[in-house]
Formats: sequence, C-alpha cells, structure tokens
Amino acid sequence: MDTQVLELLWSWRQPWLDRGFAALTWLGSILVLLPLALLLAVRTKGTARWFPVAALAGGALLAHAGKLLFALPRPDLFPPLVAMPSDGSFPSAHTLQVTALVAGWLLRPGAAPPGGAAIASGILLVLAVGVSRLYLQVHWPSDVVAGAAAGLAWVLLLRRLRMWEKAA
Repeated sequence: MDTQVLELLWSWRQPWLDRGFAALTWLGSILVLLPLALLLAVRTKGTARWFPVAALAGGALLAHAGKLLFALPRPDLFPPLVAMPSDGSFPSAHTLQVTALVAGWLLRPGAAPPGGAAIASGILLVLAVGVSRLYLQVHWPSDVVAGAAAGLAWVLLLRRLRMWEKAA
C-alpha cells in the first residue's frame, strides 16, 4: 500500500501543489512548533500551560530516537520535491511533532474539554502535515501513520503522570 499511495500522489503533481505542500510541511517542523508551543505557554494561565511544551519536546525526542532505532530508508520511487532529510524515514517526525502539540493543547490538564471545531481543526492540521510529507515524497505512508499514532500515544501517557494532577 505504501508504494501505491506515493504513486497516486505523484500523479497529482502540479506546480501550485508542489509549492503549497512545500510550505505546508513547515507546520510540522520543530522550528515552527517550538516557538508556537512557548507562545501558547506564556499566554495561558495555570500550571498545565507547560503541558503542550512537554508534549512537543517529548514527541520530538521520541521521533528522533525512533529514527535512530529503526534507521529505515526514505522512499526513492520518485525524486523528492524538497531536499531529502538525511535521517531515517520512520517515524515521520513532522507528523509526530504536530500531533503531539495539537493533542497536548487539546488534552492539557485542567482545560475545558475541547469542542468539535477545535478537534476538527487539530485533525485537519495533522492530516495536512502528514499528506504534505507524502506528497513531497520524503516519507512512506506507514511512517506518517506511525508518527501520528506515536504522538497521540505519547500525549496520553504524559497526561497520566502524577505531576499533572495538580493542574487538573
């Protein structure tokens, strides 16, 4: 299935999509997400304001540890549409990081349960970053799915730590 998805996305190539996905993929970069997480922490009240930062930081570490552990090669079916990262393919760090930050924000201890619009927006952002990694031919679909699953699992585990009980 990995190959078929990348072949399908390659068949969609258009210059405007190339540019759009190359820009969109930055929304999963730690260079964009870390300042955003810190800004959210500064603008939020309560002890749980640091929860999304912890979610992102742990997610980034988890992603890069996974890349070192698995050391899987990146796709080479078609030329990548951006500079090919030099690290391993599995899991997608961009997808894991954006999932960790979105889930960390939505599930932060002590916050009101997120509404449907917030959940839908978060899911749309994670999907957009994940599809961008596939469209750009720098990840296999299984890398992206694993990144999203690991990011969510990490946040759910982090949320269970006693240190966040005071914030709830």
